[in-house]
Amino acid sequence: MPTNTSIPTLGGEGAIPAYVARPAGTPRAAIIVYQEIFGVNPGICKKADDWAALGYLAVAPDVFWRQEPGIELDPDVPEELQKAFGYMQGHDFFGGIQDVEAVIHWIRREQHVEKVGFVGFCMGGKVAYEAATRTDIDASVGYYGVMIDQMLGEKHAIARPLMLHIPTADHFVGPEAQQAMHDGLGDHPKVTLHDYEGLDHGFAADSGSRRDEEGAQLADQRTRDFFAAHLS
Repeated sequence: MPTNTSIPTLGGEGAIPAYVARPAGTPRAAIIVYQEIFGVNPGICKKADDWAALGYLAVAPDVFWRQEPGIELDPDVPEELQKAFGYMQGHDFFGGIQDVEAVIHWIRREQHVEKVGFVGFCMGGKVAYEAATRTDIDASVGYYGVMIDQMLGEKHAIARPLMLHIPTADHFVGPEAQQAMHDGLGDHPKVTLHDYEGLDHGFAADSGSRRDEEGAQLADQRTRDFFAAHLS
């Protein structure tokens, strides 16, 4: 599904393509839906549509727009999976978090929705942590975020609620990294950690071979409850 909106960057030097899904009435809040490494593909658009159906303004920015706008990749196709890894390796994460700031500003100033949440997957799970430490987002959720164990020095900056979904059999985030996350964040008053025993990376994808139905349903309900509590 193509993006349908352009959001100005912080410096005004460009515009971030985004897929925006709007609720039927006045939004109860807004949620930034941050992609995996596969672009704003049908699965991410469906997640945005699902949030809109619950009354939220949902915004899914095209994260790789500076490299190549409009990519839509399928993780079940090996060639496309390898291509996605290349986009992630070429991604400027510092510029990416600035783009998150730009989306937050656009939601609050242009769409007049004050409360903003963030939900991200894989690479987006990492950015969920960065959003919690580097922006004034109201609440953040990360699914199977990568490299969070390498950013624990920023945890003092977490001032608003953050929830992380951690599958214990994640082949991208090994046991040592998971333990470091628990050791570093387990007693943080603003952080909630949920383990999913035996599940792997991508278990909450909307479709495809990675999805675990029971685990996805549990994690998604926890996420819905979390945003209902913190974005009201």
